[in-house]
Amino acid sequence: MNLSFKRNVIANYVSQLYSTLIAIAMVPLYVRYMGAEAYGLVGFFAMLQMWFQLLDMGITATITRETARFHGGAGDALSLRRLLCALEMIFFGIALVGAMALMASAGVIASSWLKVQQLPLTEVRNAIMLMATIVALRWICGLYRGAITGFERFVWLSGFNSAVATTRFVLVIPFFIYVGASPTEFFSFQLVVAIAETAALMLKTYRLLPRIADGQRLLWQWASLRGVLGFSLSIAFTNSIWVIVTQTDKLLLSKLLPLTDYAYFTLAVLVASGVLVISSPISGALLPRLTKLSAEGDDAGLIRLYRNATQVVGVIAIPPALMLAFFAEQVLWAWTGDADIARKAAPVLSLYALGNGVLALGAFPYYLQFAKGDLKLHLIGNALFVVLLIPAMVWATWRYGIVGAGYAWLCANVVFFLLYVPTVHARFVKGLHLQWLLRDVSVVVLLSVMGCVMLHGLMKWPQEREAVAIGIVVAGLMLLSIAAAGSSWVRTAIGGRYRARFFS
Repeated sequence: MNLSFKRNVIANYVSQLYSTLIAIAMVPLYVRYMGAEAYGLVGFFAMLQMWFQLLDMGITATITRETARFHGGAGDALSLRRLLCALEMIFFGIALVGAMALMASAGVIASSWLKVQQLPLTEVRNAIMLMATIVALRWICGLYRGAITGFERFVWLSGFNSAVATTRFVLVIPFFIYVGASPTEFFSFQLVVAIAETAALMLKTYRLLPRIADGQRLLWQWASLRGVLGFSLSIAFTNSIWVIVTQTDKLLLSKLLPLTDYAYFTLAVLVASGVLVISSPISGALLPRLTKLSAEGDDAGLIRLYRNATQVVGVIAIPPALMLAFFAEQVLWAWTGDADIARKAAPVLSLYALGNGVLALGAFPYYLQFAKGDLKLHLIGNALFVVLLIPAMVWATWRYGIVGAGYAWLCANVVFFLLYVPTVHARFVKGLHLQWLLRDVSVVVLLSVMGCVMLHGLMKWPQEREAVAIGIVVAGLMLLSIAAAGSSWVRTAIGGRYRARFFS
């Protein structure tokens, strides 16, 4: 991994870890000021944002890939600017239609879909209408983030994302204290932040775009989309599957559960999502770099980076997944200080954390296909995944509630990893899968599992909340060290630094 890639990964990590941790840390305060039922609306809002991605049609990933290709020497400035202009027209049009549709449905959602018990229905309806506008604006932000990502300006983007997260999650607390903490007031504050965020990202994107010659025009042209339409539609299908797979349970439970219980489910899923957040900075920096290497014809460098990144993700994602699975109740108690929440949400947290750990590693074949620009196997595999998973998810959620959804999520990801991943590797790089599985995945995972089992047997948890939190941190660091020992890339990197420092 070269210096610029490492810098991009570090910038992504600092930003996403900070954003995730600050969001998780603020949740108990949200519940305190807003109440559990009102926080259920926040969980519903997060789910709406994900379902809105069904309208993306692969646009965000397409602009990322085409910007990265231009950055790697493929394409010209005029074509890139025309493509962005065409995609902007589509994005803004879809955002407007989507927001209006949500606003029109606000009354029905408040009165017929959500199981509201104490909040006034007028308050809930107004909050949903505000959600509609915020969701549309944040979706538009994705287009400009995609372009900035393609230019690999991760340091700037990470700093900006951290500033936005601080405003959204931290500065809203003084707003609660001095203005109000009703759902309408909360989402009004978030709307102002979303408007400023969209404007700043748009301005940065246009500053990064290459100049075009005098006399060249940027009129909307269908021809700008023809060359990327196939790839865009493939990504659109992929994104649709991802949303359906990860959000069907949340949609069903928003209908089946009282809004207060839905808030508890949201808490568990939020904590479990930290596993994916930990790994996503790697993928965010990996996709444009793999695409660039593929465009340059450096297949050896592409595979080397692919395997090294797998080990890094295994080291940083598997230990947290196991910690959340084995010590779910302790983590929730240390976080919220509410024994009832910890007891109710712990089984869901365990299952979702394990499923997300498998998914963090099982996502790597997608990165390979993305870089090669060939997503046929991805389409077929994910279509079969949906056909099998969705009925199981619906049945398990209906029959067993949130725990059933957790088991369906975990089992589906295990089956996907065992059957689909080797198929993709065999298609693109002969002989890769066995080396990848044995050298880059298995050693890290097996050592981590053994270490977690040992810790589970040895740990004696105190009664004090602060002491439990310290114990979780210490156990997590021990497990991280054990996982790092299983990675040949980490050992080589540490050994190289040691030799350079003491034997130079």
